[in-house]
Amino acid sequence: MEPLEIAERLKERFPEEVLDVIEFRGQVSVVVRRERIKEICRYLHDEPGINMNYLSDLCGVDYLGRRGFRFEVVYNLYSLIHRHRIRIKALVPEDDPSIDSVTEIWKGANWHERETYDMFGIVFKGHPDLRRILLPEDWEGFPLRKDYPVTGPEGWEWKGFEEVKRLHEHDREWNIT
Repeated sequence: MEPLEIAERLKERFPEEVLDVIEFRGQVSVVVRRERIKEICRYLHDEPGINMNYLSDLCGVDYLGRRGFRFEVVYNLYSLIHRHRIRIKALVPEDDPSIDSVTEIWKGANWHERETYDMFGIVFKGHPDLRRILLPEDWEGFPLRKDYPVTGPEGWEWKGFEEVKRLHEHDREWNIT
């Protein structure tokens, strides 16, 4: 099945949730509301003929300054059975950066959602273990947000920084680096 056919079936099944279908260089993106993302993903996973049984990627995007929906959660889906793919983009507002978790559908979403939470601060409701995955638990803020200071918050220094510097100097002494 061609990606545009899948998009059309999504529009038929979820007419209120599908906001736009974008085709660019043979790739199809379907822009949806976040409220029924789990139902949309379940449909794409379970529907015969579509069978998107592989979540190849899930990530966040920050469109600072865009009115209405600052964030997107992007799902790149692939069918190992039928060898077709599609991209789903769920719009997430700045004043409530949250969306349902899809870990019940694809177990591999677990770490992708944790990374998106860690870097963008988007909360995945119903996630089995939503906590930081790349940064220390005591890290403040979300570094991939466009308004995050490049040098970190004013006057703030991560508590573990001195330990990292000490370990680096130790490694240099032993020519480990």
